[in-house]
Amino acid sequence: MSQLISKWNYPTTVRFGAGRIKELPEVLEATGIKNPLFVTDPGLAKLPVVASTLKILDDAKVPYGVFSEVKPNPVESNLTAGIAIFKEGKHDGVIAFGGGSALDLGKLIAFQAGQTRPVWDFEDVGDWWTRANSAAIAPIIAVPTTAGTGSEVGRAGVITNEETHTKKVIFHPKLLPAIVIADPELSVGMPAFITAGTGMDALAHCLEAYCAPGYHPMADGIAVEGVRLVFENLPKAYANGKDLTARAHMMSAAAMGATAFQKGLGAIHSLSHPIGAIYDTHHGMTNAVFMPYVLAFNRDAVEERIARLASYIGIKGGFDGFAKAVLKLRKELKVPHTLPGLITDLDMTKKQKELIADMAIVDPTAGGNPVKLTKKAALKLLNEAIAG
Repeated sequence: MSQLISKWNYPTTVRFGAGRIKELPEVLEATGIKNPLFVTDPGLAKLPVVASTLKILDDAKVPYGVFSEVKPNPVESNLTAGIAIFKEGKHDGVIAFGGGSALDLGKLIAFQAGQTRPVWDFEDVGDWWTRANSAAIAPIIAVPTTAGTGSEVGRAGVITNEETHTKKVIFHPKLLPAIVIADPELSVGMPAFITAGTGMDALAHCLEAYCAPGYHPMADGIAVEGVRLVFENLPKAYANGKDLTARAHMMSAAAMGATAFQKGLGAIHSLSHPIGAIYDTHHGMTNAVFMPYVLAFNRDAVEERIARLASYIGIKGGFDGFAKAVLKLRKELKVPHTLPGLITDLDMTKKQKELIADMAIVDPTAGGNPVKLTKKAALKLLNEAIAG
């Protein structure tokens, strides 16, 4: 068993370590939740990890409801259905349990159930979050079972607008869970593909946060250490899913990425978001495909920073050495080198490419790219990711 056990209070209260899921009833009491809605995804809902967690609640005689209508890229109809269950069950809080999709949707159910305006009115634009009735937001407990999005320590949730096929980031400070239980034992059953995809998502968060322009040395420091943890531990967790120490370090790296990216993200994400919204691809794996192309595109702006990063994590050769290390890591994790390797029978028309480029340049993450992402540049990067 991993001996990495701790309790943090930044950016929220995190009970970290193997076996800490047993503290769930105590955590509910600490947050004042008496009748939680347990939100997870349909695949996870069928697995022993959920049954054993619900048994902890049963043994503590905690009443609860379960909602698992969560798509890999959550959509508004998932949110509407979840809010209906939340209200019908007279729930007073949410346990968001799972990967990024379940965490995001669980958080958004707790947020939106008490609001009177549509969820799109709270998109992460300017001060739109101030439109929300803060007093009506239910408390959230987050329990990650993957190590990628870091949504458990984030103040936002991502949801897809089914009409426009666009991913929207909904932001509010109270979307940050009150308490997180980060128990690496819960991630042991993750399939290798999900381990790879979520781990590369954590890397993308740390890397893009570090490269984003602006002055935020705290975010930079967290991001740099997050990158080191991914390079050292993702191959281990991928090769041996029962390696609890590697799983624990990856769970930390995921939280670090989400903490750091308040500084900004970039073109990896702004291109990945429309692909995920249209083709329903795995977000982290899509990020992984775009990563080397965007890194090369940003070279002139980040070469010196990447050289410092490479030196810190023990990679020789500066920018080129780091770029080669990314390609090596992707190969080791069986990440497709191109989008056709990720999307079966991909045949993208010129009109579809134009649409994706248009969506990418207005994505909120595009502004954090160190080189301005124009439509021409987005099309170039998209074509590179298709052709290889």
